[in-house]
Amino acid sequence: MTNFGYTLMTEQSGPKQLVNYAVQAERVGFDFEVSSDHYSPWLTSQGHAPYAWSVLGAVAQATERVELATYVTCPTLRYHPAVIAQKAATMQLLADGRFILGLGAGENLNEHVIGEGWPPVAQRQDMLAEAITIIRELHTGELVTWQGEYFRIDSARIWDLPDGGVPIGVAVSGEKSIARFAPLGDHLITTEPEAELLTSWAKVHEGPSRSIGQIPICWGPDKDAAIEMAHDQFRWFGGGWSVNADLPTPAGFEGASQFVRPEDVADSIPCGPDLDEIADAIREYAAAGFTNVALVQVGDENQQRFLDEAAGPLLEKLRR
Repeated sequence: MTNFGYTLMTEQSGPKQLVNYAVQAERVGFDFEVSSDHYSPWLTSQGHAPYAWSVLGAVAQATERVELATYVTCPTLRYHPAVIAQKAATMQLLADGRFILGLGAGENLNEHVIGEGWPPVAQRQDMLAEAITIIRELHTGELVTWQGEYFRIDSARIWDLPDGGVPIGVAVSGEKSIARFAPLGDHLITTEPEAELLTSWAKVHEGPSRSIGQIPICWGPDKDAAIEMAHDQFRWFGGGWSVNADLPTPAGFEGASQFVRPEDVADSIPCGPDLDEIADAIREYAAAGFTNVALVQVGDENQQRFLDEAAGPLLEKLRR
């Protein structure tokens, strides 16, 4: 059975709004909640980028049942893996075991801000692999000194550790990244409803695992207005991750997406009031075998109305 989640989209809502949405999403019946972790929005029109870890800490205290996850955090540039290890352990304690640490190789948009440049993809994956190993070591509770290719640690220990540690999900996109990270992670994270990715992961990964996907939707009472909202807020989505990972600023995304038309966005994101159409798009992930699918309701403007009017009936359709 597939679990359905709600995305706390830090690029389009402020911190207090996100905590409020999280509480309502739990109340309406979502199984889990994931948070993006951005320093900048994709597009200027989105207008937000609060600190995800502060938001998640507040959400952990404001909710009781839903699982929580980062979707995803880069533990290599903006954050040192030793700091991520400490933050994740604290989050797991605050969430009473409901937290999954979602990790990925990052995007230039968020990581360039510290002024250390943007490495090529092969190096980013090497850095991610080393970072995951460090996080695992620190989550043993032992004193860790590390001299690796990319990171150094001097006599570090995590003093407040949850029983059982923190499960790690890793964002992957193809055979090479699956072969690299399936042995290192607990759960698969990806954005495409491709059964082949899950099959490849299962061949390499030992033990039980979840597959966590994500899909943008733009529910709204008026279809044309919903398409316009999706085009204004989410036209960057059409670039694909090979492009999206490398652009450094919202201005870059504005330029890269200037020729994306509203109809192009409508072809890739279900928009409007038709819950059957939206449910059909989400079911592609369930059909591919995903255990978890997180919904992104595009735009802050209809977020409250989505939770009040559409989320409950949509979840009923999906679970039937």
